[in-house]
Amino acid sequence: MNKLTRAAAAALLACAVALPAATTTATAAPAPPHTATTAPDRPAESMRLPAPTGRYGVGSSVLHLVDRSRTDPWVPEADGRELMVTLHYPAARPTTVRHTPGRPAPYATQEEARLLLKGVPVEDPASVRQVARARTHSAVDVRPAPGRHPLVVLSPGFGMPRFTLTSLAVDLASRGYVVASLDHAYESSGTSVPGGRTLTCVACTVMEENDWTKGHLVTGARAADTRFVLDRLTGPRPTWRYASSIDRTRIGMAGHSIGGASAATAMAADRRIDAGVNMDGTFWDTLPADGLGGRPFLMLGTDEFHRPGGEDTSWDTTWAALSGEKHWLTVDGADHLGFSDAPVLLSHFGLPSGDLSAGRAVAVTRAYVAAFFDEHLRGRDQPLLDGPDPTHPEVQFHRP
Repeated sequence: MNKLTRAAAAALLACAVALPAATTTATAAPAPPHTATTAPDRPAESMRLPAPTGRYGVGSSVLHLVDRSRTDPWVPEADGRELMVTLHYPAARPTTVRHTPGRPAPYATQEEARLLLKGVPVEDPASVRQVARARTHSAVDVRPAPGRHPLVVLSPGFGMPRFTLTSLAVDLASRGYVVASLDHAYESSGTSVPGGRTLTCVACTVMEENDWTKGHLVTGARAADTRFVLDRLTGPRPTWRYASSIDRTRIGMAGHSIGGASAATAMAADRRIDAGVNMDGTFWDTLPADGLGGRPFLMLGTDEFHRPGGEDTSWDTTWAALSGEKHWLTVDGADHLGFSDAPVLLSHFGLPSGDLSAGRAVAVTRAYVAAFFDEHLRGRDQPLLDGPDPTHPEVQFHRP
């Protein structure tokens, strides 16, 4: 990891920027923290994510899974490896602004929201509630749409909770995907688990103490997490009540930051994953000799650090090793957190969120990730992946 990355990661862990998201990829130098005297006025309403773009309503379920066959790499004394999983899926009935059958799905628990906002001067109870109750455009445990749907696993950035990928998850679900967003134990700002417990980022301390040289421990653990979740969702005795709606022959994985690197590592370890996406993450692991066995992969990152020959050379190395259909795209004006919900959260509180507006950051991420999975999990040709498109002028195509 380069010097700039280490400095940014340390600052993020110290809550010097808006979100506690220690990164494993080069990022812009962190902005100085806001103070209470310069903090913007608090908005009066709860945060609202951009509405999904697909034709389906969206359902939401939460699972607590424990893999007792494994020792947690960060807290060995724990009783196995705990995972919280949010499933978003196409619903049988619309979930519109005016009509949501069932209970609206929350964005986060109060404690998760409080810990996420710890680095911003908005820890007051009203602001925490605004984030926890953010409109997600989904309803709890509503009946799924008929048929079987491709499954996409989402893995968040290091230090970031699974709900920071909700904008992408609900959009994919509205387009007909079942989406499983994972919280990897002790790797986020805070994860609420049954029994009133909260798992905080023990791994952040371990990584910082080791000068950010242990990224392969994260990707390896997340690959094993993914395998376990796939077993529990698609195996002979699935955990989820609506597991029959999953098409187990069409599975993809995407992730942000080290979650994106973990997608490649998980694909190398598990042939069930047919296609993968890395959103702005440094690759920590060398690909196998067969380069993921010809399976397709999308690299979607910031133009500043992830263009060919850029500061993060792991992208050049991995690109050369990929043997299947591959896409290398960068987004002009995007910053590292721009592939998550961070721009929406920051703009809600009137804080700067990068050169690319929150709306554009979400729209670009949704469009290209969905196009990639539509083409490679559904076999639907996507001209958006063929080259530059005037509706997305920020996106640059690279074929080194």
